[in-house]
Amino acid sequence: MSILNIAILITAALLILTGLYMLINTHNMIKIIIAIEIVVKAVTLILAFAGYVTGQYAVVEAFIITMIVIEVVVAVVAAGIAVNVYKNKGNMDVSELKKLKG
Repeated sequence: MSILNIAILITAALLILTGLYMLINTHNMIKIIIAIEIVVKAVTLILAFAGYVTGQYAVVEAFIITMIVIEVVVAVVAAGIAVNVYKNKGNMDVSELKKLKG
């Protein structure tokens, strides 16, 4: 393994750890969406690296494009929910959602 390959894997691992740390330590909905995006980008990086190592560029490219499309849809829906919660509750604290009824 070259130093570039090791650097890519370390970067992906650090991105995953950063995203998980953000998920654990925040209650703000926007920060949670950003943390999920960071983790998904790290997984995309690992997939691209796996395609590079194995030489199966076409399969990995299809997976990455599918992941990007799904990721954008999830982010837009989550942002819409966050905006609606902010309009109704006045803040974006996730712990406030436990008080919802209905």
